[in-house]
Parts: sequence; C-alpha cells; structure tokens
Amino acid sequence: MKNLWSDSDAASCRSPLDECVYGSRLLGGDPDLVLHGGGNTSVKAPWVDVTGREVDALYVKGSGWDLATIEPQGFTPLPLDRLIELASLDELSDPDMVASLAAAKLDAAAPQPSIETLLHAGLPHRAVQHSHADAIISLTNLTDGERRIRSLYGDRVIVVPYVKPGFDLAKAVARLWESDSCSSTIGMVLLGHGLFTFGDTTGEAYLSHHQLILMAEDQLGPDAEASDQHHPAVAPLDISRLRADISRQAGRPMIVRRDSSAAALAFANRPDVVEASQRGPLTPDHVIHTKPVPLVGRDVDGYAERYGEYFLAQSAGSASDLTMLDPSPRVVIDPELGMLTAGIDAKRAAAVSDIYRHTMKVISRAQDRFGGWVALPISDLFDVEYWDLEQAKLRRAGEPPEFAGRVALVTGAASGIGRGCAAELLDRGAAVVGLDLAPNVAEAFDSPAWLGITADITDSSAVDTAIAAATDAFGGIDIAVLSAGVFGRSQPIAELDPGEWSKVISVNLDANAGIMSALHPHLALAPGGGNVVVVASKNVAAPGPGAAAYSASKAALTQLARVAALEWASDDIRVNCVHPDAVFDTGLWTDELLAQRAEHYDLSVDDYKRRNLLSTEVTSATVGRLVAELCGPTFAATTGAQIPVDGGNERVI
Repeated sequence: MKNLWSDSDAASCRSPLDECVYGSRLLGGDPDLVLHGGGNTSVKAPWVDVTGREVDALYVKGSGWDLATIEPQGFTPLPLDRLIELASLDELSDPDMVASLAAAKLDAAAPQPSIETLLHAGLPHRAVQHSHADAIISLTNLTDGERRIRSLYGDRVIVVPYVKPGFDLAKAVARLWESDSCSSTIGMVLLGHGLFTFGDTTGEAYLSHHQLILMAEDQLGPDAEASDQHHPAVAPLDISRLRADISRQAGRPMIVRRDSSAAALAFANRPDVVEASQRGPLTPDHVIHTKPVPLVGRDVDGYAERYGEYFLAQSAGSASDLTMLDPSPRVVIDPELGMLTAGIDAKRAAAVSDIYRHTMKVISRAQDRFGGWVALPISDLFDVEYWDLEQAKLRRAGEPPEFAGRVALVTGAASGIGRGCAAELLDRGAAVVGLDLAPNVAEAFDSPAWLGITADITDSSAVDTAIAAATDAFGGIDIAVLSAGVFGRSQPIAELDPGEWSKVISVNLDANAGIMSALHPHLALAPGGGNVVVVASKNVAAPGPGAAAYSASKAALTQLARVAALEWASDDIRVNCVHPDAVFDTGLWTDELLAQRAEHYDLSVDDYKRRNLLSTEVTSATVGRLVAELCGPTFAATTGAQIPVDGGNERVI
C-alpha cells in the first residue's frame, strides 16, 4: 500500500467531513484495499440544524456510494446519542435496526447509512476507516491465520472472530474493545471481514491503515510473477455457447466477460484448481457478487443442480420463507478460456471480474507459499447471500432496463445513424460493440457497456477479429444493426465508373452479406432470440437519378435481408429493414450543403429539413429509436418488415 496522504491537500479541507471525503477516496481508489462499493468510513463532527442548534453527529458512508468517488452528500449524518442508545440494546433485528437508522437521519435526503453504522458509532474515536485489504485477508484466510495476525500485530490490533455485519457485530466489537483495547491499539482485524483503523482525525486513521497493511505485506513477501503459457486459440462461438447456457439457467440474458490474462490462465491450469477454488470467497461480502464458488469447466447445468442442492440444504433450518436465487454461476474457471464472469449488465460482470481477479491472487499465494487457505463455513456464506438486508437491496433495485444483458453489434457507429442506434441501445441497457473506420470510435461513448473497434467491414479478417473481441468483452452477440454504408459519387449510368460501382457494392452489399454470415451462429444462440436490423434507404422504393450504385446496393441488401428472414426464423432470429430519408445530422451533410439545397428549393434550412408529409425533422436519434424498438417486445411477432422512417415521402407512398 502506497501512502498517498498529502498534508497540504488535507490542509485545504474545510471541515472534518471534507477530510473524511479526501481520506475515503485515497482508500477507495486502491483496488487492493476496496472493490466496488466495499469498505466504509466515518467521522464524528457537529451537525447544525435549521434552527442553528448543534448536534454531535456521526457522518457515515451511505449505501450505494463508492469510496473511490464519494462526495460529502454520500455520507449520512445521524445523532450520535441516538446511535449509542440503539447500540446499548440487548437485541435488535436487522430490519428494526435499518428502520431505526433511517428514522434517525438528520438529513432526510441522505442515503441509507452503512449496515456497520453502530460499530462506527461505538468506537471512541472521531475518525474510522474500514477496508477489505488483500494483504489482511491473505493472512486471516490462512489455515493458521488468527495465530499469524496475533503474532504480527500484538496489542496494536484487536482480533474479532467472524460475526455477520450488523447489530451483532457491533455488540461483539464493543465487548472486545472493553476487554482487549489498550493505549497501543490502532486497529481491529475482523476475521473474514477486513481491517478497521481509527484516530482523532481521518489522517491518523489512514496512516494507521497504511502502517498495518505494510506490516502484512512484508509478512507475505512479493507476489510471484505469473508465467506466460501457450494456449490454443479460442473459438468465439465456444464463449457464445457458454453464455447461452449461463443465461438459460439465470432465466435472463447475461453479460459474460472473459479474462485471458497470464494470471487467469495460470490459475485455471493449477493442478489443484478444483480443490482450491471450491472452498468459498475471500469474504462473505463477495458472495453477493460471485456466489459461493465458481464453476470449474463448462457444465453449467451441473453447477445449477449443485446450487439447488446447496440452497435446499442450507435453507432447511431457516426461520424465513426463502426464495432461491437463480442457480447460474457468476464465475467460470476453464483451462482453455481462463476466467469468465457473468452479470446482468456489463458493469456488474466487470465488478465480478475485479473481485475474482483478487481472489485468484490471494488463493494462489496461500496455496503456494503458506500451506493452504480456508474460507468461512458454508452456512455463514449462505446467511449473507440470503440475508434480509441484501434481499431488500435487490428488491429496491427494481427491474433492469429493457435490454439489460443483451449485446448489440452496430456498424458505422462513430457518427450519424449508426451512432444514433448505438446511443439508443446503450440507453436501453444493452452492451454495444461499435465498428467504424474512424479511429475515434473507441471513445464514442464513455460507458463500461461500450466497446468501439476501428475496423474496415470489407475486410473479413477484421470482422472476425471484432467478433472475437465482442465475445471476449460481453460473451456473445444478440442484435446486429447494419448501418455502415457509402453513397458514392453521383453519376449517370451512361457514365458509370466501374471502380466506383464496385466500391459502393462492396461496402453496402458484399460486406454486409459477409457480416450476416459470420454473425448467424452467434445470433442463433442469443438468449430470447436474435435480431438483425438493416439500415437500407428510401432509394429502395424511390430511387433517384445519378445514384445507381447506391440505390442498387441498398435494394440488393434489402432483398438479402428478406431471404435471411425466411431462412433464420427457425433459429429464432428476426430480420427487419428500416428505410430512412433526409437524415441531415450525418457526415454526408455539411452546413454549406444544407444551405445550398435549401436555397435551391427556396426554403429556409429548417423548412428544408422538414420537407415531408408530416413536416417533421428526421434525425439519427429518430432512426435509432425505431431500430431499438424493432429489437424489443413490441415487434416480437415481426420479421421481414420494411419500415420507412422519412416523415412521409410521396414517391415512396
């Protein structure tokens, strides 16, 4: 752990809460300490209400905030005397504790406070920091972890046996603080749960965190370098098949992310990978993301059956009426594929990947250098996975977006209609792979659900590479939007340039035929069925002079789509066409050209844009909305359709 604390930066903080925000970001910005919403921090400082009355308050990290990016409004202020009163009770159920904390908030708009609020409140220090540091977990999860911790730290830390977070943990910490703390105590190691440090200021708590983690890192020694291993090339279709199985057991489309790094492949090829990986996660908090154990190999149905048996066995003694979560794995370890992680969207699949990447490192270090590692009993893991509070959090999340878990490939995605389609699909929750000749396609959208690839669609090897990248990033392809195209130079047929003709046909027809052929097996595996939307043109129905190559290529592409609709329906793939016209926010139209065309018709530019029967402007976003709708449930019974999106064109009608 690097000491990133800057006294000059801290001096610019205007309040104890500002300093807590600063220290929290230092803690949360280190993935070896905190991952994806983990950890929590607090500071005790005055709260001034609207009457000017000052209340001694605890500002504690709120639920849903990430320490790496937390703002002051991410901390929930609560009256300290009320928290001490709650902590003094002999018993308090989790739902009652949560309700009491919500009722005690000094700011009604503040988020729900951390489940560990009472633990923070009971510590006799102004500032507290908590992390799930890899170095600490690496020691506590060894077979002799508790002995090592006590030997390493002595009276610098209090060692707390594992207790599920909440009221019972706060009571356990309070008892041990009273019996075990001394003037040298600067932290607590909670077995299976991480490190707490404290001080009169956030700076003191952070520096104690740094000191204790450095000691743990010194005890562990440097990590071994993962050796490069040669593995045969992986067929993208293998990943799509695995994702289809995962999605089927999950009962919904899932995003699957592949990690083929040297470290992941080395772990997947360990001779003891089955035995070592099936003991459980590093901390019980991780079970919400990863499930208790990964799948080793590709037998998803077998994993689901074992998960069902685990649920029945562990829920048998539960006082609550529990409903089993979906039995599909969230982590897959495979000697050829490496590590794959699943989530209902790209962000969650990435979070699982980050968590298990750290898990592999800790397990490998423990197995190779410290005689093995242990996880918590399966009953403790089940208690967290099916915890009332976690179930309530899932219910509060509501229904996912319409296209959550689905993957779209959009050509021509850097600008114009292609970009409009990609934007709409992203807004509806899809993961989107965008192909374009433009180098800036990679930065077209800032989202974990976006993968922009610079590729020439007329190059079949570039298309194959892009499909492989798509399956690595998201697991498969469910939706194809064929938007890329060129208009070509306007010329009459009598003066036709064969080279120009071939160029337009190559891009608009031949390339799209090749893409459709390459995508078919992936679309046939799409959870819930595949979709293809071809962006054709008004020229299919109403061609104009001088556009022979463009009009013919788009007409042929439309015919290709109709044949695909006939051939692919049995594979549950729908194929439809849209025919845009007069879409002026594309690269084909400049301000100068628009002005010229408007002047030619003796119209203003705005009136020229609306020169259709409905007097409406057709934009790339307009087309994008229709394309997305065609891929949704509204058009579930539609294939082979051709839909104009032109505001009404007399010649087409």
